Amino acid sequence: MADISLSKAVRSNLYSLKGTADMMSETQNRLATGNKVNSALDNPSNWFTAKGLTNRASDLGGLLDSMANGIKTLEAADNGLSAMTKTLESMQSTLRQARQDKSFQTASYTLPASGLTNTSTLSFDAGAVGDTAVSINLTSQTNTATAVSTASTATGLTGASTLASLGMADGETITVSDGSETHTYTITTAATEDLDDLIAGINGEANLDVTAAINADGQFELTADNNEVGITVGGTGSIAGLATQAAPAAVYVAKTLDELVSEINSNTDLDGKIRASNDNGKLRIENQSTQELNVDGVTSAGVIDGSTSDVSTIDGNSVRAGLADQFNELRDQLDKLADDASFNGINLLRGDKLAITFNETGTSSIDIQTENGDTINSANLGVSTTLQESDLDSDTNIDSELGKLKAALNEVRSQASTFGSNLSIVENRQTFTESMINTLEDGAGDLTLADMNTEAANLLALQTRQSLSQNSLSLASQADQSILQLIR
Repeated sequence: MADISLSKAVRSNLYSLKGTADMMSETQNRLATGNKVNSALDNPSNWFTAKGLTNRASDLGGLLDSMANGIKTLEAADNGLSAMTKTLESMQSTLRQARQDKSFQTASYTLPASGLTNTSTLSFDAGAVGDTAVSINLTSQTNTATAVSTASTATGLTGASTLASLGMADGETITVSDGSETHTYTITTAATEDLDDLIAGINGEANLDVTAAINADGQFELTADNNEVGITVGGTGSIAGLATQAAPAAVYVAKTLDELVSEINSNTDLDGKIRASNDNGKLRIENQSTQELNVDGVTSAGVIDGSTSDVSTIDGNSVRAGLADQFNELRDQLDKLADDASFNGINLLRGDKLAITFNETGTSSIDIQTENGDTINSANLGVSTTLQESDLDSDTNIDSELGKLKAALNEVRSQASTFGSNLSIVENRQTFTESMINTLEDGAGDLTLADMNTEAANLLALQTRQSLSQNSLSLASQADQSILQLIR
């Protein structure tokens, strides 16, 4: 109050007490808040710098959640790929088991002692052979007779003998046939054409199984090339003595067991489908298929009669057939695993894109997706076709399927490696971001946080100073009171 006058000593002590109280209030506020800068009024430069650092730290902190979700999404995809890898390996194991299994069903048949004809056959259909039967003749044709021939009655002929000298005229024809192929020679000028011309014409017919020549007796002779064909002679012209000769009668004999075995095993249409062997004098047939095999020409008693009305059945390989079902069940799991490998609505195995931002300005990010956005499933892995039991009939087919699975495994492992690399990038960035947040917050703290030890010591010093100032004020007041005593 202006109307009140204080002594210089009292006023000085009051001013000192007021300053100490202000500093104590400031120190107590720092101790209470932990900050030496609580507003822009305290230190504008430090306040706004620290605010920028904490804002950036806050923005980066928001990105950490996105990174954490991205990591879990990648882990979910990796879980799916790991499960798909194990499934593909199980499929490989199933096919290898089928490859090694040789429990094919067999049947042994007795060859008859007689009764077979040239139409007697043993036929195989169904099973690995298919619906088109493959027939094996049970008999073979054999001729012991000499090949037929026919000669002219004239002797002493040479190649230069004219056709006119043999009684033929211009325009006449001579035909020679072996039963399937016929050659016709037409005479143009009988007076000048000779036997060499006729012989050249007949022998020049590539598919005619008849040879023309002049024999040692000087006769014009036609000879069959083998003992199974005859010779037919005709035409408008004629050579004296030449006559049509019938083919020798065909003779059919039953094939031996070893001949049948050899013929069945060498048949390209039966290769890898049926195997024959000699089973102590019986014909043993092995059905190398998962399907039933019909053997036509076998009686119910197991005797081969060559009749198409008698049919015997050999069961298929049930082990390989069962493994085909197991394979298909495992294949179905591939698509189910791909469908279930999602996290937070994102499924990388189904071609979804995962976008992760690494900084607050959006200039650093990563997009994670399969190549071309393709789905990792059985179709794109090349194992989409349902395996039929018949697909396991042939070891070659099994090897082909194993090759497809190997390629599928390589693709899955390659994708897992790619996702693993992406996961490493995101995890490294997550660690970097956490470190950056700590650095930013530490920097902001350096600008605004109070040193609690220092502030506590300051408060203690101020409390001491306050006590001293109060004592000084008391002493100053006592000096004024001593004057009062003098007045009294």
